[in-house]
Amino acid sequence: MADEILLIDKPKGITSFDVIRRLRRQCGVRKIGHAGTLDPNATGLLIIGIGAGTKRLREYLRLPKTYVMDILLGIRTDSGDIAGHVIATSPCPTLNVGQTEETLHDMVGMIELPIPAYSALKYKGKPRYIYARKGIAIEPKLRKMEISSLTLKNIEEIHYRGLTSIVPSIVLKVEMECASGTYARSVAEEIGKRLGVPATLQDLRRTRIGPFTIEQAQPLL
Repeated sequence: MADEILLIDKPKGITSFDVIRRLRRQCGVRKIGHAGTLDPNATGLLIIGIGAGTKRLREYLRLPKTYVMDILLGIRTDSGDIAGHVIATSPCPTLNVGQTEETLHDMVGMIELPIPAYSALKYKGKPRYIYARKGIAIEPKLRKMEISSLTLKNIEEIHYRGLTSIVPSIVLKVEMECASGTYARSVAEEIGKRLGVPATLQDLRRTRIGPFTIEQAQPLL
């Protein structure tokens, strides 16, 4: 395969590096990389560099991004997403569109939020998720994150099936346009906090990176 940039629609349940492994086997090329990780539970757009194309990946790292988030209200997990262990539950209040949209609007701009414990950001030379997996508490780190827009797409009442009970919950579908370095899990938890309930990220799909859109991407074979 010629040196190039590929746009891949990452499926759920595999890491971004798993995508690289598959493409290495399919292309027969060792030198492959990506511009911006997606969590295993997330889907959507990955920019892949093959061969000399890997030298161009640095250009794409700081581009703005668009995500569609499904935010589960009434549940909080230790990881900030649905893959983690539930650490708090709470009944959800009745929400209306106007109230929810106002809350989202108030978060647009530069906002300081904690980085998730399960993140690749390093602490004393090791990714934070290493400490989290071992149950070691470390000092939370705050980061300024820039949100360009938060658009409410849907409010759905559901019954979330936990380990021991069924919890009445609400799922907010929200589209977020943001600068690079914004953690969707942190934004989801903050939205819940401002609405007065615990929250976690149920689903995440990246639909745009700079000028590149998910419609241009090809599925991973």
